[in-house]
Amino acid sequence: MTALQPWPGRYTDRHGTEEVVFETDGRESIRTTVRGVRFEGATMDALGAVSGDPPGSEFTCADGKLFACLLEWAQPVRVEVAGQGEQIATLHCALRLDDPTDHKELTATLRLDGHEFRSTQADFENALRELARSLPHPVRLKSCISCAWSDYHPCGHGIMSDLACFRGAKDRYLLVEGKSGPHNIFDVWDHRTGFVQETWLCEQFEHRGDHQGYRGSFPG
Repeated sequence: MTALQPWPGRYTDRHGTEEVVFETDGRESIRTTVRGVRFEGATMDALGAVSGDPPGSEFTCADGKLFACLLEWAQPVRVEVAGQGEQIATLHCALRLDDPTDHKELTATLRLDGHEFRSTQADFENALRELARSLPHPVRLKSCISCAWSDYHPCGHGIMSDLACFRGAKDRYLLVEGKSGPHNIFDVWDHRTGFVQETWLCEQFEHRGDHQGYRGSFPG
């Protein structure tokens, strides 16, 4: 079982702000406690009370999930500098949930060696792609989003955690050339190892190279 990683953060809504800690397994579980209520979900925009009961009038929820709030957190991410090895950067995230269905704003700020790189997008795929493009050469992001063995489903994905890992089916995945044709992503989809967060990292990481799979190169 993957050890939980703590992300210090804040929860803010119309009732005020509270310091919190988000705990995640890097896959499909995020947990935190706000005002004494334990919340859990597969993504930051799907946090519901663990008890299954409505969490109370001090929260705003839709379908049991928190919204009308601001979630902020900081998490470590690795970058690789050619000739110098790895460094730990800090990714500061702010997710504003103003509507239970369609309005979500993610601001991601990568802090490295006193420099800041910022992106505002609707999801982690586009935010991290933009951040990776802004990094100075020869700095490269080292996480699941930039790994040779990860891809998305052609039907789309949510804000985070829908990145499929194919580390257990590398030979099959290397044949993928798109979403149609003789070597398509649908042929290997059921052979995926599982789903991961875009910012996670495992020991089988390899930088995404010329093989583009379905989603293409990174950052592209």
